[in-house]
Amino acid sequence: MDEIAVEFGDDGLVPAVAQDVETGEVLMLAYVSPEALERTRETGVAHYYSRSREELWEKGATSGNRQHVAEIRVDCDADTLLYRVEQDGGACHTGRRSCFYRAVEDVSAADAEGVLVAVSDVGERVFDPDDVYE
Repeated sequence: MDEIAVEFGDDGLVPAVAQDVETGEVLMLAYVSPEALERTRETGVAHYYSRSREELWEKGATSGNRQHVAEIRVDCDADTLLYRVEQDGGACHTGRRSCFYRAVEDVSAADAEGVLVAVSDVGERVFDPDDVYE
């Protein structure tokens, strides 16, 4: 077994992609701190770091839609993680199975807010967020 150093960014975080271990579906992208990575390894449940709330969080602690981590991989540059998970319910706070539930149909010119895209909803809703997040 070799050892490598995960390259946490200047903000102390590294992106982590959550992927369904059975289907390969990409469920979400979030950020991980060293503590979140340690907690994930200790508990087998995905932990992330919320940049907006500036705190560690356990995926599914509120909704019950936990991610049971089967394997953690690190990319070739050691600056991105892949959590291969068994997902309970939906991964997205909008109630969908995956956060990637919108397909880009067209791209408009950029403005001050970014690039505008036309999208269509292709994702499955698996729970009602109004029932979960009060």
